Amino acid sequence: MTREQYILATQQNNLPRAENAQLYPVGIYGWRKRCLYFFVLLLLVTMIVNLAMTIWILKVMNFTVDGMGNLRVTKKGIRLEGISEFLLPLYVKEIHSRKDSPLVLQSDRNVTVNARNHMGQLTGQLTVGADAVEAQCKRFEVRASEDGRVLFSADEDEITIGAEKLKVTGTEGAVFGHSVETPHIRAEPSQDLRLESPTRSLIMEAPRGVQVSAAAGDFKATCRKELHLQSTEGEIFLNAEKIRLGNLPTGSFSSSSPSSSNSRQAVYELCVCPNGKLYLSPAGLGSTCQSSSSICLWS
Repeated sequence: MTREQYILATQQNNLPRAENAQLYPVGIYGWRKRCLYFFVLLLLVTMIVNLAMTIWILKVMNFTVDGMGNLRVTKKGIRLEGISEFLLPLYVKEIHSRKDSPLVLQSDRNVTVNARNHMGQLTGQLTVGADAVEAQCKRFEVRASEDGRVLFSADEDEITIGAEKLKVTGTEGAVFGHSVETPHIRAEPSQDLRLESPTRSLIMEAPRGVQVSAAAGDFKATCRKELHLQSTEGEIFLNAEKIRLGNLPTGSFSSSSPSSSNSRQAVYELCVCPNGKLYLSPAGLGSTCQSSSSICLWS
């Protein structure tokens, strides 16, 4: 036995011992222990309920590695399948449907498509409503699908129609509030062409001439009051096999020959008043315009 062991052994034997030593329990007992077990059990139940709810939500929303429900996240963007409802504004760069199905945009009130610039200002708007389709932009264009040429364009200054033929099928025709500039106006085959101004005048102007042609029919100009044919520098040329002037007034001429008064007058002389009015005078051996010129006094 070493010296240190001997000293420790003798010191332990010489220590006084307490006769009535009290023992204190170590741990949680009583109502504290029951509360602790209760809280542990409640926490376990809450964890189980949360786990069950999480599994149920994942199952109902159809969460997968690719996305959620009808929403699929791909390399090119987001893909939606089926019917989708958006309660708030949708900001996207491009929307297109599948190759074998159309793209349908539906709303209970209207569908509005807005275009903005980098400053957030509205530059274009297309609204499809229950009563009308409205487009608000600086220029509106409709292009052909094949060659991309402009079929219809409209801006603040003019409206351009680039189609080969403009066809108006309404029963009342086309109504223009102001002037119309066109190189050619033609009716459909076997149909009549009618230019009419119900309450105002109709004016056709061209710096190099106006040509009206009816190749297989008649040309008729009707007015209520006066029909003016005026040429400021040239002449008015009438070229036809027969030229008829109906409802011309006839002047009275008394002939001295009794045979001529009894016979029916068949030949008349065309006379002109100083104001340009035409009238007929019964033909005689010489000119009878001076004899029946009284018709110019009350014309």
